[in-house]
Amino acid sequence: MQRDLFATRRKRFRGLMEEHQLDAFLVFVPENRQYLSGFEAEDLLLTESSGCLLITPSQQYLLTDPRYEEEARMEAPDFTIEIYSRGLETILPDLFAQIKCRRLGIEEHFLTVKRLREVENALAQALPAAEVVSVEDLVETLRIIKDEGEIEKIRNSIRLTEKALHTVWDALAPGRTEKEMAWLIEKTIRESGGQAVSFPPIAAAGPNGALPHAVPTERKIAPGDMVILDLGSKLDGYCSDMTRTWAAGNPEPKLKEIYKTVRNAQLAAIEKIRAGVDSVTVDSAARDFIAQAGYGDFFGHGLGHGVGLAVHEKPALRKVNPTVLEENMIVTVEPGIYLPGLGGVRLENMVRVTGTGCELLTREELFYDY
Repeated sequence: MQRDLFATRRKRFRGLMEEHQLDAFLVFVPENRQYLSGFEAEDLLLTESSGCLLITPSQQYLLTDPRYEEEARMEAPDFTIEIYSRGLETILPDLFAQIKCRRLGIEEHFLTVKRLREVENALAQALPAAEVVSVEDLVETLRIIKDEGEIEKIRNSIRLTEKALHTVWDALAPGRTEKEMAWLIEKTIRESGGQAVSFPPIAAAGPNGALPHAVPTERKIAPGDMVILDLGSKLDGYCSDMTRTWAAGNPEPKLKEIYKTVRNAQLAAIEKIRAGVDSVTVDSAARDFIAQAGYGDFFGHGLGHGVGLAVHEKPALRKVNPTVLEENMIVTVEPGIYLPGLGGVRLENMVRVTGTGCELLTREELFYDY
C-alpha cells in the first residue's frame, strides 16, 4: 500500500518534470525526499546531507553514504541505492553520463552555493552541453494538498500536542520558570510517543511575550503575567502547531483588551477560509480587525502557514504573494499582538480547507472570555 502511494506521488512529480522539460531532477530537501521515496533520514545541518534522490522519467536513484545504507534499502525499496564514501560529487558524473541528462532540475531554494557548484561541475564533466535548471518548490506544489492518510496523521499529531498543552496548563503557576514549562512540554510529547517536538517549545512570560519567537529563560512567572505557550509535536513523520496564552491570575486591562482583540481576529480569519479564497484575503481579515482596534503596528508576522511533513510549509497566509486556497490544504491561523515592555498574546489553531469553509482540526478550547 505504501509503495503504491509513493509510486503515485512520483508519477505526479514526473508530470511536473515533463511540464518543465526536465530529463532529471535532484531532490535534496529532506521532506521532499521522504514524500517521494519514504526515506526518513534527516539532515542534521544544511551542510551535512543524508542524501538525495535522482529522478528521471523512468528511473529513480537514492544517493546516500554508508551511515544510511540499510535505512535506505528498507525505507525506499523501489529505488536503486547508490552509496558514496568520498562525497556525493564523486558519483554524480557517472550517473549523469549513464542517464544522458540534458536538463537537470535542482531545488534552488535549498542548495548551498558549494553544493550547487559541485552539481554543476559534475554535470559539465559528464555532459558538457547539458544545463542545470533552477526550479523552486516543484515537489512542494504536490505536498501542499494533503491526502486522507496525511490528514489523519496530522490529526493524531494535534491530539498529542493538545495532551502536552493540558499537562503544562495544569502545571502553570506563579514562580514556575519559562524553561520549566518548555521542558514539561517536550517531556510530555516524548513520553507520550512523539518522535520529537516539531520545533523548540516557546514559553514566554510577561514582557518576554512581546517577542514572537522568544527563547525560554529562567524568568519566573509573576502574578498578572500573560504567558504565551507555542508548541507542536511530530508523530509518524507529520507535524502539528498550536498556541495558547495563559493568564496568571488577573492581568491588567490592556492585556485583557489585546487578548480579546486577538481572539476575535482569529475567528474573523477562520470565517473567511474556504476553497477559492486567496490567502491575502484571509490574512487581511485578521490584520484589518487588529488595525481597527489600534494595534496594527504590533502584529508584524504572517497570519499562518501550512503544516505537514515540515512544521512550516506552503501555503503562507500573509499580506503578500497570494495563494488561492484549495480543498485539503492545512494551515495555521495565529494572529498576535506584541506590546514591548508589557507582554503579548498569540492564539493559534490548525484548520483544513474545505469547499464550503474549513474544518477546525484543533479541538482544545482553552480560551478566556474577556
